[in-house]
Amino acid sequence: MLRLSPKQRIDDSVYQQKLNSMKVLQTPGGTRNLSRTLGVLLFLAVIILFLPWQQNIRSEGELTALSPSDRPQTVETAIAGRIVDWRVSEGEFVGKGDTLVQIAEIKDKYFDPQLLTRLQEQVNAKKSVIDNKRGKVEALNRQIKALKAGLSLKLSQTEKKIIQKKLKIEMDSNDLVAVKTMVGVAERQVGMYQNLYDSGLVALTKLESAQIRVQDAKAKIVSAQNKLDASRNDYLIEVINMSTIEAEALDKISKAESDKSATLAEISESQASFSKLTNELANMTIRHQQYHIVAPQDGYIVKALKSGIGETVKEQEALLSIMPNDPALAVALYVKAMDVPLLQKNRHVRLQFDGWPVIQFSGWPSVSVGTFGGRVQVIDRVDSKGKGGKYRVLITPDNIKGDEEWPEQLRLGSGVRGWVMLDDVPVYYELWRQLNGFPPTITPYTEGNETGKSDYKAMK
Repeated sequence: MLRLSPKQRIDDSVYQQKLNSMKVLQTPGGTRNLSRTLGVLLFLAVIILFLPWQQNIRSEGELTALSPSDRPQTVETAIAGRIVDWRVSEGEFVGKGDTLVQIAEIKDKYFDPQLLTRLQEQVNAKKSVIDNKRGKVEALNRQIKALKAGLSLKLSQTEKKIIQKKLKIEMDSNDLVAVKTMVGVAERQVGMYQNLYDSGLVALTKLESAQIRVQDAKAKIVSAQNKLDASRNDYLIEVINMSTIEAEALDKISKAESDKSATLAEISESQASFSKLTNELANMTIRHQQYHIVAPQDGYIVKALKSGIGETVKEQEALLSIMPNDPALAVALYVKAMDVPLLQKNRHVRLQFDGWPVIQFSGWPSVSVGTFGGRVQVIDRVDSKGKGGKYRVLITPDNIKGDEEWPEQLRLGSGVRGWVMLDDVPVYYELWRQLNGFPPTITPYTEGNETGKSDYKAMK
């Protein structure tokens, strides 16, 4: 037992497996293996804790189009009518402007097949009336111009006559003064001859001749006064005639201008009627064009919302839906409100489309298989109705070299899962953050930092 001699060992002569006490004290072999395994696992766990982990935001959504014009739309009828003919079938490709459905009128006021022709005739007739009235206005303008020119001429002539009458009055006044002077001279001569006759110096015949000249001069005064009065009367007549001419001409001009104003008023009324008829004709022309409902853009007929021939449809009622051709695809992810502040435009996103197999490691996107790249393009500023307060984020394809392009077989509306990639942190930090409920660590996107990744050590 004491092992004093190397040649004689007691443990060589005692079978340990036969002694229960020795069996209890012996270390089991499985425990050693378990210890080694746990040690290796602990070592690997420690290593894993220090590996880089990329933070991300998980969300789900569906495939859509970036532009509203590329999204599925319904084709509606602008007028009420009755379906006459279907020109397309579901799944068929149509070009912009192709006729999809033909409808007919159901309102009695539009039943006349010659309605457009009759409206055009009314428009032409009203236009002819307006042209005739405009011609009348031009004729009245010429008449007014002629009346004004005639008035000006007559007034000028009358003014000249008045001037002549004034001169005649002056001449007659001078003649009267001259005759009166002659009478005075003749009377003085009579007085002189009377004195000479009384003195016996002249014969009686001289005195009588002087008296006869006085009588002749007085007779001339009356004649001169009559001429002067006649000239004054002629002057007054011309003045009155001038007022009469002006009044008559102004009356004719006023009447012509009144006719012109009335005609212009009729033109305005006719113009209003013409505009109304033109508007009605344009509306009817456009309405006739609505009988053929055409494709608004290139695309595929998805589903007919109405069916049959002879079925009536209301105004602005959807007839079918169309999917635009070659849309610019985008993914609409719906993110929780608490994660929206962490999102920034141009952040990278990894996407998984329904129908495509994938092995995803959200924290290690480099080892993921079957995912596709994207980039945050739009972040809504209001929540999406019916999505439980979540916000929509539009993701567009990312043009990173070496990344696989989105499949061509994708269809709008298919389900998508996405991971918005944030910053790189150690695994232990991510575990600590998750346990404490802290938000991820983010760095704003810059031109030189295209992946949006940050240096964790620098941030610390």
